[in-house]
Amino acid sequence: MMEDLRCVCDARGCDRTLGEDDLMLRMRTDAGERRAYECACGAVTVTVVR
Repeated sequence: MMEDLRCVCDARGCDRTLGEDDLMLRMRTDAGERRAYECACGAVTVTVVR
């Protein structure tokens, strides 16, 4: 279900959808998976998936 959520850059003036091509880092812990995406605008977005 969480995999269906859309990841969007929320930098000022940017609402680009982020996907696998933008995924730079994936880390798994007991608390969930952290994903870091780098947008073409230069912003980095971090998400947590449980």
